[in-house]
Amino acid sequence: MKRIRDAQTIVGILEGGKLQQDMSTELVDTLKWLKELSDERPKTKIKGSVSLKINFEVEGGQVIVAAEIDSKRPKAPRSSNFYWLTDDGELSTEHPQQQDMFAGPREARA
Repeated sequence: MKRIRDAQTIVGILEGGKLQQDMSTELVDTLKWLKELSDERPKTKIKGSVSLKINFEVEGGQVIVAAEIDSKRPKAPRSSNFYWLTDDGELSTEHPQQQDMFAGPREARA
């Protein structure tokens, strides 16, 4: 009787070895993505995860083993832009309470 007693063997034989290959691929892809995001923003912590869940269903001395691989990767950061909000609720590239000194001559105030 051949007994399986360690996790490495179980993961290695599930799905004919495909589970282990897929898990390895997911780990590498997640780490590459995190490194890429980290290179773009070196002072920011970038987090992700890869999880393996093994489900067991036992009935009458038989066991069905099914696995799930789940990964969480952050979205790529988008850049932001700064604008002013006018009294009318519109966007402006100029401060609404400052006059443009390059707009040409304007009336002198008395």
